Amino acid sequence: MPAIRLAALGDSFVEGRGDPGLDGPFHGWVPRLADRLGIPRRGVLNLGTYRATTQDVVDGQLPAVVASKPPMIGVIVGVNDLLSDYDPERFRRNLGTIYSSLRGMNTTVFTAAYPDIPKNLAVPGVFRSLLRDRFAEANSVLREITAATGTLCLDVAAMPEWAEARMWAADGLHPNVAGHQLFADQLTEFVARAAGLVPPALLVGG
Repeated sequence: MPAIRLAALGDSFVEGRGDPGLDGPFHGWVPRLADRLGIPRRGVLNLGTYRATTQDVVDGQLPAVVASKPPMIGVIVGVNDLLSDYDPERFRRNLGTIYSSLRGMNTTVFTAAYPDIPKNLAVPGVFRSLLRDRFAEANSVLREITAATGTLCLDVAAMPEWAEARMWAADGLHPNVAGHQLFADQLTEFVARAAGLVPPALLVGG
């Protein structure tokens, strides 16, 4: 069995929804990132699942990644918590468990801030305002925990391109093909340089 060199935990954003695949239901940013970093597909473990919450990651995904100890781990989760059964204390506790469990494994761990997804959703204005408050609070918690655990956090919430409709699928919740490609491109430079790597894609001007 080949060694896992890149593992990804999380929800449907990790699964690849919004980016139809040629050899499966979805493609997404995970295999795109692996390609740009020169990681063979057999060395990628993608555990992203539809509607996964932070609790799902803690209970079902985290143990497998801790056991495999890959040199690079990506985590994108929390939006489903924010959109439905939001409990601030549980959210903070679960994020703390996830990132503290991955700390000290001699691995590069990365995530990303939550973009303004409520802007894309066809919901009443009052609910959109509530969701935006949740997303802002979640980003504050995420930045605090990632700073404390040495986790790399790509601040897509501050990047204007993520506010553009052209990056999102029709549901407004998942990135489309362009969005997944953009995220992979941004992560390639951000993660590789933070980890002191020079990926093949950057060597050729990717």
